[in-house]
Amino acid sequence: MAGANTLEFTSDNFDQDVLESEVPVLVDFWAEWCMPCVALAPTIDELADEYVGRAKVGKVNTDTSGTLAVKYGVSAIPTIILFKSGQTAKKFVGLTGKKDFKQAMDEAIG
Repeated sequence: MAGANTLEFTSDNFDQDVLESEVPVLVDFWAEWCMPCVALAPTIDELADEYVGRAKVGKVNTDTSGTLAVKYGVSAIPTIILFKSGQTAKKFVGLTGKKDFKQAMDEAIG
């Protein structure tokens, strides 16, 4: 279960909520059966809480939105992509530390 500020992105809302966003968007491509994804979930939720109003943080379930995973070259999960102005600003593959996400997000925010 995602945190209160963690958004859910799907093929239906991705363009509007991520690509057209006025603020940077951190997107976690994950699946329920992926244990590293489950381990990363609390970090994603913490980031969502910490960046309210400055950035968006959310998830794409690769089992239900596989076309998005293919479109963005996700070949292993978890893959986390930071989007800025509709473009990929940074891509992380595998378990990554919170400080690395924060550094990338802070740079994207400016």
